Amino acid sequence: MAAPLGVGIIGLSADGGWGARAHLPALQSLDGFVVRGLSASSKEAAQRAQRQFGIDLAVDDPHELAHHPDIDLVAICVRVPQHAELVRACTEAGKTVYCEWPLARTLAEAQELAALASGAGLHTAVGLQARSTPTVRYLRDLIAEGYIGDVLSTTLVGSGGGWADTCTVRSSYTFDRASGASMLTVPLGHTLDALTYVLGPIHDVSATAGIRRPYGTNTETGEQVIKTAHDQIAVHGTLDSGAIYAAHYRGGLSAGTNFLWEVNGTAADIVLRGPTGHLQFGQARIFGAQHGADLEPMPVPTTYLRTPDPLADSGASTVAHAYAHLLQDIEEGTHTVPDFEHAVAHHQTLEAIEASALHGSRSVL
Repeated sequence: MAAPLGVGIIGLSADGGWGARAHLPALQSLDGFVVRGLSASSKEAAQRAQRQFGIDLAVDDPHELAHHPDIDLVAICVRVPQHAELVRACTEAGKTVYCEWPLARTLAEAQELAALASGAGLHTAVGLQARSTPTVRYLRDLIAEGYIGDVLSTTLVGSGGGWADTCTVRSSYTFDRASGASMLTVPLGHTLDALTYVLGPIHDVSATAGIRRPYGTNTETGEQVIKTAHDQIAVHGTLDSGAIYAAHYRGGLSAGTNFLWEVNGTAADIVLRGPTGHLQFGQARIFGAQHGADLEPMPVPTTYLRTPDPLADSGASTVAHAYAHLLQDIEEGTHTVPDFEHAVAHHQTLEAIEASALHGSRSVL
Protein backbone atom coordinates (compact mmCIF):
# COMPACT_ATOMS: atom_id res chain seq x y z
CA MET A 1 0.00 0.00 0.00
CA ALA A 2 1.08 3.57 -0.66
CA ALA A 3 2.19 5.64 2.32
CA PRO A 4 -0.67 7.63 3.87
CA LEU A 5 -1.01 11.27 2.91
CA GLY A 6 0.14 13.68 5.60
CA VAL A 7 -2.62 16.19 6.32
CA GLY A 8 -2.38 19.62 7.90
CA ILE A 9 -5.61 21.21 9.14
CA ILE A 10 -5.86 25.00 9.16
CA GLY A 11 -8.43 25.95 11.78
CA LEU A 12 -8.32 22.92 14.09
CA SER A 13 -9.37 24.37 17.45
CA ALA A 14 -9.75 23.00 20.96
CA ASP A 15 -12.81 25.27 21.23
CA GLY A 16 -14.73 23.33 18.57
CA GLY A 17 -15.63 24.31 15.03
CA TRP A 18 -16.01 22.35 11.81
CA GLY A 19 -12.37 21.26 11.72
CA ALA A 20 -12.66 19.52 15.10
CA ARG A 21 -16.24 18.26 14.68
CA ALA A 22 -15.97 16.94 11.14
CA HIS A 23 -12.57 16.97 9.44
CA LEU A 24 -10.44 15.46 12.21
CA PRO A 25 -12.73 12.47 12.99
CA ALA A 26 -13.35 11.96 9.27
CA LEU A 27 -9.65 11.74 8.50
CA GLN A 28 -8.94 9.56 11.54
CA SER A 29 -11.61 7.09 10.41
CA LEU A 30 -9.97 6.43 7.05
CA ASP A 31 -6.90 4.51 5.92
CA GLY A 32 -4.75 6.55 3.58
CA PHE A 33 -4.58 9.73 5.66
CA VAL A 34 -2.68 10.74 8.79
CA VAL A 35 -3.15 14.14 10.43
CA ARG A 36 0.37 15.42 11.03
CA GLY A 37 -0.12 19.11 11.66
CA LEU A 38 -2.44 21.97 12.53
CA SER A 39 -2.45 25.72 12.61
CA ALA A 40 -4.57 27.93 14.82
CA SER A 41 -5.11 31.65 15.35
CA SER A 42 -2.40 32.02 18.00
CA LYS A 43 0.52 30.10 19.49
CA GLU A 44 -1.48 29.45 22.67
CA ALA A 45 -4.51 28.21 20.68
CA ALA A 46 -2.26 25.94 18.60
CA GLN A 47 -0.68 24.45 21.72
CA ARG A 48 -4.08 23.82 23.33
CA ALA A 49 -5.28 22.04 20.18
CA GLN A 50 -2.06 20.04 20.04
CA ARG A 51 -2.54 18.84 23.61
CA GLN A 52 -6.21 18.01 23.09
CA PHE A 53 -5.86 16.15 19.79
CA GLY A 54 -2.33 14.73 20.07
CA ILE A 55 -1.03 16.24 16.81
CA ASP A 56 2.75 16.32 16.35
CA LEU A 57 3.07 19.69 14.60
CA ALA A 58 1.20 22.78 15.86
CA VAL A 59 1.91 26.28 14.56
CA ASP A 60 0.24 29.68 14.48
CA ASP A 61 1.41 30.45 10.93
CA PRO A 62 -0.57 28.63 8.20
CA HIS A 63 2.21 29.39 5.69
CA GLU A 64 4.62 27.40 7.84
CA LEU A 65 2.17 24.50 7.94
CA ALA A 66 1.63 24.57 4.16
CA HIS A 67 5.37 24.55 3.45
CA HIS A 68 6.24 21.78 5.93
CA PRO A 69 7.73 18.72 4.15
CA ASP A 70 5.57 16.26 6.14
CA ILE A 71 2.35 17.84 4.84
CA ASP A 72 0.98 16.56 1.52
CA LEU A 73 -2.59 17.86 1.76
CA VAL A 74 -3.89 20.97 3.50
CA ALA A 75 -7.49 21.20 4.73
CA ILE A 76 -8.76 24.77 5.09
CA CYS A 77 -11.48 24.85 7.77
CA VAL A 78 -11.77 28.52 8.70
CA ARG A 79 -14.20 31.31 7.88
CA VAL A 80 -14.80 32.13 4.23
CA PRO A 81 -13.10 35.58 4.27
CA GLN A 82 -9.79 33.87 5.08
CA HIS A 83 -10.00 31.28 2.30
CA ALA A 84 -8.33 33.32 -0.44
CA GLU A 85 -5.15 34.09 1.48
CA LEU A 86 -4.79 30.49 2.66
CA VAL A 87 -5.42 28.95 -0.77
CA ARG A 88 -2.74 31.25 -2.16
CA ALA A 89 -0.33 29.98 0.51
CA CYS A 90 -1.09 26.33 -0.35
CA THR A 91 -0.69 27.06 -4.07
CA GLU A 92 2.67 28.69 -3.43
CA ALA A 93 3.71 25.60 -1.45
CA GLY A 94 2.55 23.26 -4.23
CA LYS A 95 0.25 21.27 -1.97
CA THR A 96 -3.00 19.44 -2.63
CA VAL A 97 -5.73 21.51 -0.97
CA TYR A 98 -9.23 20.74 0.33
CA CYS A 99 -10.99 24.05 0.97
CA GLU A 100 -14.30 24.25 2.75
CA TRP A 101 -17.28 25.63 0.83
CA PRO A 102 -17.85 28.39 -0.19
CA LEU A 103 -14.48 28.58 -1.90
CA ALA A 104 -14.48 32.39 -1.72
CA ARG A 105 -16.51 35.45 -0.85
CA THR A 106 -17.20 36.33 -4.48
CA LEU A 107 -17.20 34.78 -7.93
CA ALA A 108 -14.22 36.89 -8.99
CA GLU A 109 -12.20 35.70 -5.99
CA ALA A 110 -13.12 32.06 -6.72
CA GLN A 111 -12.04 32.48 -10.34
CA GLU A 112 -8.67 33.83 -9.22
CA LEU A 113 -8.08 30.90 -6.85
CA ALA A 114 -9.08 28.33 -9.47
CA ALA A 115 -6.72 29.91 -11.99
CA LEU A 116 -3.83 29.87 -9.49
CA ALA A 117 -4.34 26.20 -8.64
CA SER A 118 -4.75 25.22 -12.28
CA GLY A 119 -1.61 27.10 -13.26
CA ALA A 120 0.32 25.25 -10.57
CA GLY A 121 -1.09 21.88 -11.70
CA LEU A 122 -2.50 21.11 -8.27
CA HIS A 123 -5.20 18.65 -7.31
CA THR A 124 -7.93 20.58 -5.49
CA ALA A 125 -11.18 19.81 -3.70
CA VAL A 126 -13.95 21.97 -2.35
CA GLY A 127 -16.23 20.94 0.50
CA LEU A 128 -19.47 20.34 -1.37
CA GLN A 129 -19.77 17.00 0.39
CA ALA A 130 -23.53 16.48 0.02
CA ARG A 131 -22.97 14.75 -3.32
CA SER A 132 -20.58 12.30 -1.64
CA THR A 133 -23.14 11.10 0.89
CA PRO A 134 -24.55 7.57 0.43
CA THR A 135 -28.10 8.97 0.39
CA VAL A 136 -27.49 11.36 -2.49
CA ARG A 137 -25.45 8.86 -4.51
CA TYR A 138 -28.16 6.22 -4.06
CA LEU A 139 -30.82 8.72 -5.10
CA ARG A 140 -28.84 9.56 -8.22
CA ASP A 141 -28.53 5.90 -9.16
CA LEU A 142 -32.24 5.21 -8.54
CA ILE A 143 -33.21 7.99 -10.93
CA ALA A 144 -30.56 7.08 -13.52
CA GLU A 145 -31.78 3.47 -13.49
CA GLY A 146 -35.36 4.59 -14.22
CA TYR A 147 -37.07 4.04 -10.87
CA ILE A 148 -39.31 7.10 -11.35
CA GLY A 149 -39.39 7.06 -15.15
CA ASP A 150 -38.92 10.47 -16.77
CA VAL A 151 -38.31 13.30 -14.30
CA LEU A 152 -41.17 15.79 -14.47
CA SER A 153 -40.33 18.21 -11.67
CA THR A 154 -38.61 18.62 -8.33
CA THR A 155 -39.46 20.70 -5.27
CA LEU A 156 -37.33 21.70 -2.27
CA VAL A 157 -38.35 23.27 1.03
CA GLY A 158 -35.67 23.85 3.66
CA SER A 159 -34.88 25.68 6.88
CA GLY A 160 -31.49 27.33 7.27
CA GLY A 161 -31.32 26.80 11.03
CA GLY A 162 -29.42 30.06 11.34
CA TRP A 163 -30.30 33.41 9.76
CA ALA A 164 -33.27 33.90 12.09
CA ASP A 165 -33.46 36.45 14.93
CA THR A 166 -30.59 35.22 17.10
CA CYS A 167 -26.90 34.43 16.63
CA THR A 168 -23.78 33.73 18.67
CA VAL A 169 -20.35 35.31 18.71
CA ARG A 170 -19.11 32.50 16.46
CA SER A 171 -22.00 32.70 13.97
CA SER A 172 -22.69 36.45 13.89
CA TYR A 173 -20.49 36.99 10.82
CA THR A 174 -22.95 34.94 8.74
CA PHE A 175 -25.48 37.77 9.10
CA ASP A 176 -23.15 39.83 6.88
CA ARG A 177 -23.84 39.12 3.23
CA ALA A 178 -20.31 40.26 2.29
CA SER A 179 -18.77 37.47 4.40
CA GLY A 180 -19.66 34.90 1.73
CA ALA A 181 -21.27 32.56 4.30
CA SER A 182 -24.97 33.21 3.81
CA MET A 183 -28.10 31.07 3.73
CA LEU A 184 -27.84 31.16 -0.06
CA THR A 185 -24.26 29.93 -0.21
CA VAL A 186 -24.29 27.45 2.69
CA PRO A 187 -27.48 25.35 3.17
CA LEU A 188 -29.14 26.24 -0.14
CA GLY A 189 -25.79 26.21 -1.95
CA HIS A 190 -24.92 22.72 -0.70
CA THR A 191 -28.38 21.39 -1.53
CA LEU A 192 -28.56 22.89 -5.02
CA ASP A 193 -25.20 21.32 -5.82
CA ALA A 194 -26.61 17.93 -4.80
CA LEU A 195 -29.73 18.60 -6.87
CA THR A 196 -27.68 19.21 -10.02
CA TYR A 197 -25.57 16.13 -9.28
CA VAL A 198 -28.73 14.02 -9.15
CA LEU A 199 -30.88 15.66 -11.84
CA GLY A 200 -28.47 17.51 -14.12
CA PRO A 201 -27.57 21.18 -14.67
CA ILE A 202 -29.82 24.17 -14.08
CA HIS A 203 -30.80 25.92 -17.31
CA ASP A 204 -32.34 29.11 -15.93
CA VAL A 205 -33.20 30.81 -12.65
CA SER A 206 -35.86 33.23 -11.47
CA ALA A 207 -35.51 34.24 -7.85
CA THR A 208 -37.04 36.32 -5.08
CA ALA A 209 -35.16 37.03 -1.86
CA GLY A 210 -35.76 39.17 1.19
CA ILE A 211 -34.65 40.04 4.70
CA ARG A 212 -37.79 39.58 6.77
CA ARG A 213 -35.99 39.87 10.13
CA PRO A 214 -33.40 42.65 9.65
CA TYR A 215 -31.97 42.43 13.18
CA GLY A 216 -30.83 39.62 15.40
CA THR A 217 -29.72 39.39 19.02
CA ASN A 218 -26.36 37.93 19.95
CA THR A 219 -27.40 35.52 22.69
CA GLU A 220 -23.95 35.66 24.34
CA THR A 221 -23.45 39.43 24.45
CA GLY A 222 -27.00 40.78 24.17
CA GLU A 223 -25.93 43.03 21.31
CA GLN A 224 -28.16 43.69 18.34
CA VAL A 225 -26.70 42.58 15.00
CA ILE A 226 -27.81 44.01 11.67
CA LYS A 227 -28.56 41.32 9.09
CA THR A 228 -27.67 41.99 5.45
CA ALA A 229 -27.84 38.35 4.32
CA HIS A 230 -31.17 37.14 2.96
CA ASP A 231 -33.32 35.05 5.31
CA GLN A 232 -35.97 34.17 2.70
CA ILE A 233 -34.99 32.84 -0.74
CA ALA A 234 -37.26 31.36 -3.41
CA VAL A 235 -35.92 30.22 -6.77
CA HIS A 236 -37.47 28.33 -9.68
CA GLY A 237 -36.85 27.54 -13.31
CA THR A 238 -36.02 24.64 -15.58
CA LEU A 239 -33.22 22.10 -15.68
CA ASP A 240 -31.37 21.24 -18.88
CA SER A 241 -33.61 18.15 -19.09
CA GLY A 242 -36.70 20.36 -19.24
CA ALA A 243 -37.87 19.35 -15.76
CA ILE A 244 -39.25 22.16 -13.58
CA TYR A 245 -37.58 22.91 -10.24
CA ALA A 246 -38.59 25.11 -7.31
CA ALA A 247 -36.82 25.75 -3.99
CA HIS A 248 -37.71 27.84 -0.96
CA TYR A 249 -35.33 28.28 1.99
CA ARG A 250 -36.29 30.09 5.20
CA GLY A 251 -34.13 31.33 8.07
CA GLY A 252 -34.41 29.58 11.42
CA LEU A 253 -36.37 26.38 12.01
CA SER A 254 -40.02 25.57 11.36
CA ALA A 255 -42.54 23.76 13.55
CA GLY A 256 -43.58 22.05 10.31
CA THR A 257 -41.22 21.14 7.49
CA ASN A 258 -37.47 21.67 7.87
CA PHE A 259 -36.31 19.66 4.87
CA LEU A 260 -38.36 18.14 2.09
CA TRP A 261 -37.10 17.27 -1.38
CA GLU A 262 -39.56 15.69 -3.80
CA VAL A 263 -38.69 14.33 -7.22
CA ASN A 264 -41.77 13.56 -9.31
CA GLY A 265 -41.63 11.24 -12.31
CA THR A 266 -43.85 9.56 -14.83
CA ALA A 267 -43.66 6.23 -12.97
CA ALA A 268 -43.00 7.08 -9.31
CA ASP A 269 -42.18 9.72 -6.73
CA ILE A 270 -39.20 9.97 -4.40
CA VAL A 271 -39.14 12.06 -1.22
CA LEU A 272 -36.20 12.97 1.01
CA ARG A 273 -36.96 14.19 4.53
CA GLY A 274 -34.60 15.53 7.16
CA PRO A 275 -34.34 17.67 10.31
CA THR A 276 -32.68 20.72 8.71
CA GLY A 277 -32.08 22.23 5.30
CA HIS A 278 -28.40 21.29 5.52
CA LEU A 279 -28.39 18.24 3.26
CA GLN A 280 -24.59 18.14 3.60
CA PHE A 281 -25.00 16.86 7.18
CA GLY A 282 -26.22 13.52 5.81
CA GLN A 283 -29.36 13.19 7.94
CA ALA A 284 -32.00 12.95 5.19
CA ARG A 285 -33.90 9.71 4.56
CA ILE A 286 -35.35 8.42 1.27
CA PHE A 287 -38.96 7.36 0.72
CA GLY A 288 -40.40 6.13 -2.56
CA ALA A 289 -43.70 5.12 -4.11
CA GLN A 290 -44.63 3.69 -7.46
CA HIS A 291 -47.82 5.37 -8.69
CA GLY A 292 -50.85 4.20 -6.76
CA ALA A 293 -48.82 3.02 -3.75
CA ASP A 294 -48.00 4.62 -0.41
CA LEU A 295 -44.58 6.07 0.35
CA GLU A 296 -42.26 3.55 1.96
CA PRO A 297 -38.74 3.92 3.37
CA MET A 298 -35.94 3.06 0.94
CA PRO A 299 -32.85 2.30 3.06
CA VAL A 300 -29.51 3.01 1.44
CA PRO A 301 -27.71 -0.26 0.57
CA THR A 302 -24.60 -0.88 2.62
CA THR A 303 -22.52 -0.97 -0.57
CA TYR A 304 -22.71 2.85 -0.61
CA LEU A 305 -21.08 3.20 2.82
CA ARG A 306 -17.41 4.17 2.97
CA THR A 307 -17.06 5.05 6.67
CA PRO A 308 -17.39 3.22 10.02
CA ASP A 309 -20.79 3.03 11.74
CA PRO A 310 -19.82 5.34 14.66
CA LEU A 311 -19.73 8.29 12.25
CA ALA A 312 -23.23 7.64 10.89
CA ASP A 313 -25.66 10.59 10.78
CA SER A 314 -22.97 13.15 11.51
CA GLY A 315 -21.17 15.86 9.60
CA ALA A 316 -18.01 13.83 10.10
CA SER A 317 -19.53 10.96 8.11
CA THR A 318 -20.34 13.11 5.09
CA VAL A 319 -16.88 14.71 5.13
CA ALA A 320 -15.29 11.26 5.48
CA HIS A 321 -17.11 10.08 2.36
CA ALA A 322 -15.76 13.13 0.48
CA TYR A 323 -12.22 12.35 1.67
CA ALA A 324 -12.60 8.70 0.67
CA HIS A 325 -13.55 9.75 -2.84
CA LEU A 326 -10.75 12.35 -2.91
CA LEU A 327 -8.18 9.70 -2.03
CA GLN A 328 -9.47 7.54 -4.86
CA ASP A 329 -9.25 10.55 -7.21
CA ILE A 330 -5.64 11.19 -6.22
CA GLU A 331 -4.68 7.55 -6.67
CA GLU A 332 -6.49 7.13 -10.01
CA GLY A 333 -6.12 10.61 -11.50
CA THR A 334 -9.88 11.19 -11.57
CA HIS A 335 -11.98 14.18 -10.45
CA THR A 336 -15.20 12.87 -8.90
CA VAL A 337 -14.97 15.22 -5.91
CA PRO A 338 -15.84 18.84 -6.79
CA ASP A 339 -12.68 20.83 -7.46
CA PHE A 340 -12.01 24.55 -7.74
CA GLU A 341 -13.25 24.69 -11.34
CA HIS A 342 -16.51 23.12 -10.20
CA ALA A 343 -16.65 25.62 -7.36
CA VAL A 344 -16.41 28.49 -9.85
CA ALA A 345 -19.33 27.10 -11.85
CA HIS A 346 -21.42 26.78 -8.68
CA HIS A 347 -20.51 30.30 -7.59
CA GLN A 348 -21.79 31.43 -11.01
CA THR A 349 -25.13 29.72 -10.36
CA LEU A 350 -25.51 31.38 -6.96
CA GLU A 351 -24.52 34.76 -8.38
CA ALA A 352 -27.22 34.32 -11.05
CA ILE A 353 -29.76 33.70 -8.28
CA GLU A 354 -28.67 36.87 -6.48
CA ALA A 355 -28.82 38.88 -9.70
CA SER A 356 -32.29 37.57 -10.51
CA ALA A 357 -33.55 38.45 -7.03
CA LEU A 358 -32.02 41.92 -7.22
CA HIS A 359 -33.30 42.82 -10.68
CA GLY A 360 -36.47 40.74 -10.87
CA SER A 361 -35.19 39.05 -13.99
CA ARG A 362 -34.75 35.54 -15.37
CA SER A 363 -31.15 34.44 -15.83
CA VAL A 364 -30.10 31.73 -18.29
CA LEU A 365 -26.96 29.87 -17.24
